[in-house]
Amino acid sequence: MSDPSRPEPTLGELVGRLGGDLSTLFRQEVELAKTEIRAEATKAGKAAGMFGGAGVAGWMAAIFLSLALVWALDAVLDAGWAALIVAVLWGAAAAGMYAKARRQAQEINPVPEKTVQTLREDAQWIRDRTS
Repeated sequence: MSDPSRPEPTLGELVGRLGGDLSTLFRQEVELAKTEIRAEATKAGKAAGMFGGAGVAGWMAAIFLSLALVWALDAVLDAGWAALIVAVLWGAAAAGMYAKARRQAQEINPVPEKTVQTLREDAQWIRDRTS
């Protein structure tokens, strides 16, 4: 059972080991949280870029729709309808980019789930060791 040549660790040694283990555990949890947050920030950045693209495309649609309306009312012929077609294409592009950006934005999860789970496991581990 117990090796007589190897003395039992003292309370101070046990507390020291526990402190070292907790310190290592804390550093690992912080690193995991940073990794998860970095990944979510990347997703948020991509969605923001798509929203920006949708804004530019929407602005272009407004410009061409305005020009199309002016030309359509003024000439009622080829130039106005051409501008209208271009504006409709920009509007479709804006709608497509907005829809994609919205889907990406809905996938963003600001809570580092893995970190939360491992913190729960760590708390249980600590409770088990101190019981």
